[in-house]
Amino acid sequence: MLKFDLLAGRRLETVRLGHAIILGFTGGHELLIEADAHLDGPGGRIDVVPGDDPSDAVATLLGDVVRSAYTRDTGELEIIFDSGWRLLVDADADVESWAVAGPDGVLIVCVARGEVAVWGRPGSQRATA
Repeated sequence: MLKFDLLAGRRLETVRLGHAIILGFTGGHELLIEADAHLDGPGGRIDVVPGDDPSDAVATLLGDVVRSAYTRDTGELEIIFDSGWRLLVDADADVESWAVAGPDGVLIVCVARGEVAVWGRPGSQRATA
């Protein structure tokens, strides 16, 4: 498991839908979702699927603040919001599933088979294994 503080305390400001879903957070941080995902929370479970007709369910999180974010041993990304919603992005066996980028050049990517790779200046992304 990789817990990182890159998104913790950041407010979701923008949602762009398409073949990839891009979530923009305060401070210039972004999450790119290219695999199936889902939201779990007070309203139940909602599928979030990028593509030709992407789900706009993540727009309900606009203005919400990230409490914590981590990757599971399988490569899935879980983000917990202050509202109680949890966003879980699946890992794909064949392609990159998700990426988190910061304005300081830090990049965390779930590559094929759920492996998580981290690039950036040492200590700049405050990630711990």
